Amino acid sequence: MASQDWIDKDFYSVLGVSKDASQADVKKAYRKLARTYHPDQNPGDAAAEKKFKDITEANAVLSDPEEREQYDAIRAMGSGARFTAGGPGGAGGAGGAGFEDIFGDLFNGGGGGGRRRYTTSSGGGGGGFEDLFAQFGGAQGGNTRFSTGGGFGGQPGFGGQGGYQAPPTKGEDIHTTTTIPLRSAFRGTTVKLRRGNGQSTTVRVPQGVKDGQRLKIAGKGHSGPGGNGDLFVTVKVKEHPFFTREGQDVHVTVPLTVSEAGLGATVQVPTLDEGHVNLKVPAGTSSGHRMRVKGKGFTSGSTTGNMIVTVQIQLPADLDDAARESLREFARATEGFDPRASLSEEAAS
Repeated sequence: MASQDWIDKDFYSVLGVSKDASQADVKKAYRKLARTYHPDQNPGDAAAEKKFKDITEANAVLSDPEEREQYDAIRAMGSGARFTAGGPGGAGGAGGAGFEDIFGDLFNGGGGGGRRRYTTSSGGGGGGFEDLFAQFGGAQGGNTRFSTGGGFGGQPGFGGQGGYQAPPTKGEDIHTTTTIPLRSAFRGTTVKLRRGNGQSTTVRVPQGVKDGQRLKIAGKGHSGPGGNGDLFVTVKVKEHPFFTREGQDVHVTVPLTVSEAGLGATVQVPTLDEGHVNLKVPAGTSSGHRMRVKGKGFTSGSTTGNMIVTVQIQLPADLDDAARESLREFARATEGFDPRASLSEEAAS
């Protein structure tokens, strides 16, 4: 969107947020409205489609700190600046250039014949036109007069022939979110995202992507005179009932019987690559003991994590008489062992 159009658009009202709203508030408001007015939810509803485009446009500006700062400066300037434009032979008049011409030259690289004169006053109203030119290296303070000449001759700048011509602006960026399973984050995947206009974009999600990580796909945003904007995709990773990620490592908890923990055993443990590893549990292993399986974690770049296995001794809910008698024999055989012998000393330290 051309910057001169911002003076007539209140993006804060479009999203229903205040001018001092945080980036999180802007994001929250946009998501709520986007769900309500998305074309998929309102097929054939032209008003909803228009509303969806408006909130997408507002979010694209307010979610970008630099765009938002420029937007606020232009909006603040609109209430206090005075502009006069003269044609080739005079100043002002019915045929003179207007406010749109100023922004056309400044932001869109507009040319046009003859010479134009723009005068601004730094009176009240919160922010004069000179504040905007100051961002491009112009002078500040007092009454400032700028002259520009049409065509391509002369020296570029705000004075003399030529005038300032900003490069064409790129199209707006698109920001969206996608959710993938943990296994897809482990091995990498592709997702197809559909835009409001029906077009789709295939995005490659790299191996080892983290929950909340943002991917940038260059040139897949909205089109503009200076080229396409970019597409930013925030990846959310679903929780898994068995595997848990911590950094590059994956953590699992494996139950053991009393005899496996006491006598030692080799047990099969599932892995994220949909295989298994044989884990050797040493005799006398206590519940809560952790063991490492090297190289079975997440891979990101040249780094691969490990799988951390925590064992947990588990008893059956119902014991028959034979099982209870076996436990009594075990208790008699180990009556000299007191796992809580040092608790009082540890608690008093």
